Amino acid sequence: MSEQLKIKLSIANRVYPLTITPDQEQGLRSAAQKIDSTIKQFEKSYSVQDKQDVLAMCALQFATQNEQKTIDNSSLNEDLESRLIAIDKLLDSHLINNVL
Repeated sequence: MSEQLKIKLSIANRVYPLTITPDQEQGLRSAAQKIDSTIKQFEKSYSVQDKQDVLAMCALQFATQNEQKTIDNSSLNEDLESRLIAIDKLLDSHLINNVL
C-alpha cells in the first residue's frame, strides 16, 4: 500500500484536511491556489457578497475550460485521424505502383 500524506488545504478561507498520496500534493495545492486566485478575481470584478455564488462561478469557469479542452482535443484527434488516413492511402498507392 502506498504511503498516505495528511495535508490541509485552504480554499475560500476554509480549511479542508485531506489524506492523499504524495504524488497528488502538488496538483492539489496548485488547484487550491488557482481557486483562491479566481475567487479574488471574481470578488474584485463583481460585487458578489455570497461566497457560494463566487464558488459557483469558479466551478463554472473551470468546468467550461475543461469542456473546451475536451472539445479541442476531439477536433484535433479527428484532424489527425483524417491526415493519417490520407497518408496511409498515399503509401498504399505508392507501394502498389512500385511493386507492379
